[in-house]
Amino acid sequence: MGIKEKLPISVCILVKNEEENLRRALPPLSIFEEVLVYDSGSTDKSIDICESFGAKVIRGEWLGFPKSRKKLFSLASQPWIFWLDADEVVTHELTQELKSQFADEIKVSGFEMNRMVFFVGKWIKHGEWFPDWNLRIFRSQDWQIVDQEVHESVLVFGKVIRLSSHLEHHSYKNWDDRNARINKYSDLWAKMKSSDDRKVAYGEEYLRASWRFFRALILRRGFLDGLIGLKIAISIASEVILKYKKLRLLLSK
Repeated sequence: MGIKEKLPISVCILVKNEEENLRRALPPLSIFEEVLVYDSGSTDKSIDICESFGAKVIRGEWLGFPKSRKKLFSLASQPWIFWLDADEVVTHELTQELKSQFADEIKVSGFEMNRMVFFVGKWIKHGEWFPDWNLRIFRSQDWQIVDQEVHESVLVFGKVIRLSSHLEHHSYKNWDDRNARINKYSDLWAKMKSSDDRKVAYGEEYLRASWRFFRALILRRGFLDGLIGLKIAISIASEVILKYKKLRLLLSK
């Protein structure tokens, strides 16, 4: 691959009012042949920022995470798709690794990347948040969306390998943002599980929360991140309790 050639990849990003994140996410994407953005009604400068970086913006209604992603992925013109969230950043190391991978014939169907969260001024290197492997680059003719509103994912039919470089994840602005997101996604999770006739045993939320706290802090060594590791473990446990309480409430109606 020549130095000036771009990688034959369509980067696909879902966007709504992401101007702060986009200013960080878009600059490293110039090495990719195509950047596609599905905007579901931004009222800030998101669209202007995307267009200023040469991204192709598709405007449309919000269809939920899996259906919106499926629509966006189906518009990709390149042989490979890169699922990127607006709060993620492609590092220089990852860029160089991708260039190396695409310099030769690729014999796999997809690449997994390990995300590292940057939160309240620190990189989180242990606990539930790291490692965080996700399938993010895959052949555009070989994928299937797992249709669920929370933690939707992609399946490919072939070999997948893991890259060694990290993908930066600027998932939360602060604790208030984290808590607001927990409240939103716990609603989606409870609704999804209630439609599956999921039952909640007496005290189940506290047992599950205790296990998640222990796993995050001890088994996955969240304590090595110091006080923030403890706070994250508590937050994860609190999220579990909230999800199951909301599910119990829905099932009681």
